[in-house]
Amino acid sequence: MTQPLLTIENLRVRLGQGAGSICPVDDVSFSINHGETFALLGESGCGKSMTALALLRLLPQPIGRITGGRILLDGTDLSALPERDMRKVRGRRISMIFQEPMTSLNPVLTIGDQIGEVLQQHHGMQGGRRRGRVLELLDAVGIPDVARRAREYPHQLSGGMKQRVMIAIALAGEPDLLIADEPTTALDVTIQAQVLELLQQLQRDTHMAILLITHDLGIVSGMADRVSVMYAGQMVEEAGRDRFFSEAQHPYSRKLFESLPEVRKRDHALDTIRGTVPALDREFHGCRFAERCDHAWDLCLTRVPGWNPGAAGQHARCHLLDTTLTIPATVSASSPPRVLTPASESCNQPLLEVTDLKIHFPIHRGVFKRVVGHVYAVDGVSMTIPRGCTQALVGESGCGKTTVGKGILQLIRPTGGNVRFEDTELTTLKGERLRRRRSDFQFIFQDPYSSMNPRMLVGDIVEEGMLAQGIGKSRAERRARVEELFDRVGLSARHVQRYPHEFSGGQRQRICIARALAVDPKLVICDEPTSALDVSVQAQILNLLKQLQNELGLSYLFITHNLAVVSYLADRVAVMYLGRIVEEGPVAEVLERPLHPYTQSLLSAVPQIDPASQRAIIRLEGDLPSPADPPQGCHFHPRCPQAMPRCREAYPEATVAEDHSVRCFLHD
Repeated sequence: MTQPLLTIENLRVRLGQGAGSICPVDDVSFSINHGETFALLGESGCGKSMTALALLRLLPQPIGRITGGRILLDGTDLSALPERDMRKVRGRRISMIFQEPMTSLNPVLTIGDQIGEVLQQHHGMQGGRRRGRVLELLDAVGIPDVARRAREYPHQLSGGMKQRVMIAIALAGEPDLLIADEPTTALDVTIQAQVLELLQQLQRDTHMAILLITHDLGIVSGMADRVSVMYAGQMVEEAGRDRFFSEAQHPYSRKLFESLPEVRKRDHALDTIRGTVPALDREFHGCRFAERCDHAWDLCLTRVPGWNPGAAGQHARCHLLDTTLTIPATVSASSPPRVLTPASESCNQPLLEVTDLKIHFPIHRGVFKRVVGHVYAVDGVSMTIPRGCTQALVGESGCGKTTVGKGILQLIRPTGGNVRFEDTELTTLKGERLRRRRSDFQFIFQDPYSSMNPRMLVGDIVEEGMLAQGIGKSRAERRARVEELFDRVGLSARHVQRYPHEFSGGQRQRICIARALAVDPKLVICDEPTSALDVSVQAQILNLLKQLQNELGLSYLFITHNLAVVSYLADRVAVMYLGRIVEEGPVAEVLERPLHPYTQSLLSAVPQIDPASQRAIIRLEGDLPSPADPPQGCHFHPRCPQAMPRCREAYPEATVAEDHSVRCFLHD
């Protein structure tokens, strides 16, 4: 039998000293073979990234240290190597793609210099030979015009290009093992598909192994050979990919699957995992998942489960798989999903009507700041949002989705067009008249932490809008309203006296929802409210948004690039490309029968858990054009695989059939 490339044996990591120290990696063991993709799956805070940092001996200093176990790379124990020898391993034998490319790249060095550093350090390359190899690596990861891009700085590249540069840096040392830590978290589905396809192609060419760290089950389904699930610092399940996706054994693994939004679950609340991941600063005497498990019984709280074998090499850390135990009859019972009561309002009474909305930003140059052009961020968007309904707005980053939301709320003043809310034209309101209407519409921002004042208590943050709108006769009345809102969004009254940094990502998003509800709005614009959340926390937020809509008759404009969320939550969906809507209609009609080639490419790029439902990926050439210089004719034609000569001459008019509109000459 061939020796594994990497073997982890009973690895333990501790951060801090004394009673306040935590153990983010506790007795973790697994192995990775040559040319294999091994996926490490789990929620944020479960220890995935800390495991990867321990492999490279890059734990945060001076608080982080390996306290037990071995890390064997081709038989050599990395945990025992002196630092001088570890430098020869990092980048050469093991490379890592970090989660956030912008913070991982040096902003004062060109792209070429950063790749060249690795080549010089590990291969001794100099001069023209090094420059030639840099260009070869940039070309290998699919970056166009490599000679120019090699001289550019990180801020001059798009998110997808920065991630490709990180891959090029990781591959420069020709590693045996590539650690990819959430390599596509912040990327659009089209760019994500390109990055994943690139990794698979490079793996086939070089036979390197990949340790894939992610919380996205769709990516795991398409990439992994074997899957290991991590929870609270421990491995709780390991299996081959096909076995895991067909018959996951651990209750935590099954809950992850049940939390996923799907179109068939639209009439039911998503299954959620109650509570939060336990703190890792204490000693555990039972199963770490017991407090959140629907199948736990008394033994789970008092005895640590063993690593129980199952069929086809599957293992799970759960008493349910222990054949020596007698399992109580009530343990396996599970409750059916909760049916949602639809909102009383019907989706035929317009609340918001947007007509030909334009938002153009001037480009200034020279000493006198002359206007030399415009950025056409939003260029003629029209939509109607009925009462009690959800309109989704999807598209790639940079297409203008968030600008549309801010333009509707007059946070950015439109260049042209109309925004009619009920019987009021918002574009004509100014000063006090506009401030009085702001209680009718609110904004939930993408990053909840950066949208809150870190020096204010969260109770005061939620109360702030009530003060501005004159809601509540006294502080006591307003504070009672704040506590009621916290209870409504799944928090408690004791949370009111805490600061934003004391909450998890999901809790911060709930606080932002409470802040939006504090002024009794009729329309809420949700800008990527679940993009950075784990699937279980995402399910809680989606359930909350649906429940609030059904109880209060809220309307939502839901801005996202997650089409699975759209299929579950939205009534209608509009697809946006370079400042314009190219397709719009009922969500089932657009997602099941897309007409525009851009919509088809977006849907084809979404990773699917079920291989039978996976579409052939439609690859789009190049990046999104600059909104300062949009292409002549149809804006999509330079990337469209079905472009015709007339597409270069004029922008297509909308074609409407059965409430489904599309701007494409293919359907003229």
